Amino acid sequence: MVETMYRILILLFLVLEVNVAAAQQAIKPRLSPAAIVTAKYKDTYIKITYGQPHKRGREVFGKLVPFNEVWRTGANEATEITLTRDAYLGGNLIPAGTYTLFTIPEPEKWTIIINKENGLWGSYNYNAKLDLVRFDVPVGETGNTTYEAFTIVIDQRNNVADLLLLWDKTKISIPIQFIEPKI
Repeated sequence: MVETMYRILILLFLVLEVNVAAAQQAIKPRLSPAAIVTAKYKDTYIKITYGQPHKRGREVFGKLVPFNEVWRTGANEATEITLTRDAYLGGNLIPAGTYTLFTIPEPEKWTIIINKENGLWGSYNYNAKLDLVRFDVPVGETGNTTYEAFTIVIDQRNNVADLLLLWDKTKISIPIQFIEPKI
């Protein structure tokens, strides 16, 4: 009887140990955490959800993120952009909705892609036939600031803003113009 109780206690202990180990694995934070950036102008709201990879001593553009290939513009799930009202991005009219933001980095310019498909992991299943718009923007530099984490910022000034993609010493600026609501 004592031996049976002893075996039950050992078995119970092992089951608890496995459950604790599984729980610790389940709550382990991502190396590239999710991030959200938002802006609002009158009744127009913009939200960008993305994964935030870190440099970690690596060469970023041209190596970690290859040139001339479609990039998810972040880590993990592909970056998504939501607009509650129509707005202009890079001079292109983007209807209200949720889209995926892909980019094709190059040394001197980036191609910005607004794609109609959502819920993608990375850019593995990217379908160019679902592109709403593509346009190019020049590559800039961050000056004396180095961004360890890929960072998206919306620098807003009333009905205009710049959507900034910042990583390492690279700065990409995409102009946004919010449309004045009709009265």
